[in-house]
Amino acid sequence: MPLLLAGCSGSSGSAGAKSSQPDSPAVGSGASTSPSAPAATTGVASASATTSAPSSPKAVAKAVHIRLLNSDGATYGVGMPIVAYFSSKITDGKAFAAATVVKVNGVVNHGSWYFESSSINRGYPIEAHYRPAPAAGAANQFWPAHAAITMAMQTQGKSAGAGLVFDDSLTLSMATADAHISYVNCATERMTVKSNGVAVRAPMLTSCGAPVTPTANGIKVVQQLGEDAPGSDTLRPSGAVRMVGGGGLLGNYDLIVPWSVRLTNGGEFVHAAAWNGRNIGARSTSDGCTNLNTPDAKWFYKFSRIGDVVIYTNTGGPAMKPYDGFGEWNLPTSSFNNSPTAA
Repeated sequence: MPLLLAGCSGSSGSAGAKSSQPDSPAVGSGASTSPSAPAATTGVASASATTSAPSSPKAVAKAVHIRLLNSDGATYGVGMPIVAYFSSKITDGKAFAAATVVKVNGVVNHGSWYFESSSINRGYPIEAHYRPAPAAGAANQFWPAHAAITMAMQTQGKSAGAGLVFDDSLTLSMATADAHISYVNCATERMTVKSNGVAVRAPMLTSCGAPVTPTANGIKVVQQLGEDAPGSDTLRPSGAVRMVGGGGLLGNYDLIVPWSVRLTNGGEFVHAAAWNGRNIGARSTSDGCTNLNTPDAKWFYKFSRIGDVVIYTNTGGPAMKPYDGFGEWNLPTSSFNNSPTAA
């Protein structure tokens, strides 16, 4: 997953504003202890008191530490994956996957992991995302609403590949809220928002990415609501985010944009765009983001939580990339349980 960038562009990021969010997912809690070092190996004296030559000391495996994006005890939208970061470039994820048990409402879930390169946390070059297996008869592949989700990651001492060993075990307990799934059709410039399968508001008017800066097609997940004010742990007023960009129909810009909901690392947001009112509901003219009228954007910001799902169709743009946020929902099942060496 590349570094988060602020800038309204579906195909490329812009200047990087600080990435922060309310109820920000942090390092997961759980036991984390280091294995004791192996004892030195020496030869055993024979009956004739002749000392055998000492054997070569065993090479000590490099410790690999795991940290989690998800916060223990947090509640997310139904599209929030479990995300683990690794402190070294592991070469084998089989032992990691086998040592991890995920349960949904107390029942083991036989989902799968997807490995990709990472630049989110300094010193953690690989990350893995867990996507749940859908329940029998489920209409979609996301977590069920109002679910209790637990994970036991008994990885300490397990192999992470040749010369590598995991040095910690973790647990996680999180929950899901209502199933918020929104649908944006860029051909009609309409956004329909549903909660638990029921539309909760009349379709909202949109303006998606212009042909030269198109919005990506596919499933996206809310990553961030607003951002912290510079040098502060307090959010900017009105859910605002600083966006810097240029080259599209808007030319160069440096704006504080209210009611901004981030969907991708590359800079796609759903946000208020009072300056674009004449095009909202009529045509796609944005720099890649989804422009809404201010009352609709404010409502959507307050309605949303981290992990909510937004599905885009008819954008005229490329498919959502798996690494551009939580894009693994767009991958076929066959792409999961991949080798970390290919990440």
